[in-house]
Amino acid sequence: MAEPEPRPAAFLDRDGVINRDVGYAHRSEQIEWVPGAVAAIRRLNHAGYLVFVVTNQSGVARGLYGTTDVERLHRWMAAHLETHGAHVDDWRYCPYHPDHQPDRFAAFADWRKPAPGMLLDLMRHWPVRAERSFLIGDQETDMQAAAAAGIAGHRYGGGDLDALVARLIGAPGAGISDGEEMGR
Repeated sequence: MAEPEPRPAAFLDRDGVINRDVGYAHRSEQIEWVPGAVAAIRRLNHAGYLVFVVTNQSGVARGLYGTTDVERLHRWMAAHLETHGAHVDDWRYCPYHPDHQPDRFAAFADWRKPAPGMLLDLMRHWPVRAERSFLIGDQETDMQAAAAAGIAGHRYGGGDLDALVARLIGAPGAGISDGEEMGR
């Protein structure tokens, strides 16, 4: 069987990019999708991009919720997206935090953004074409993780996520300069 053709990937931070950051979201009732989030993911799917979510989840190390809560929430989010004709190809989260139970989650230390571990793990498991891939995040640590993984990083500061994605992938009538920040 032939190897799948490499494709560009969009790595999306979760809290603050896909959904409003309410602080330690781990239940479906805490999720408020940002404007254009579902449409942005659907646009990426239709454009042939792999779509990944990469999120630090220090609430696990802090004892606020467990890994099963994160995984349940991601399944709920995936089901919601599916009902709207969109999907995430794969999800990664990092339960590690250096100040909270560091020994328990030490294996994930290099996954915590600004480290690129989650992105690199996805690149190992999927046929990612790095030169056309990018990460959208809302924090400087997201930009640092993207740079360390060798992909472009774009900062989202609010507004219509779909409009930002349209410009990033060069949808007709949309233009964006490198490093342009959306919102703020």
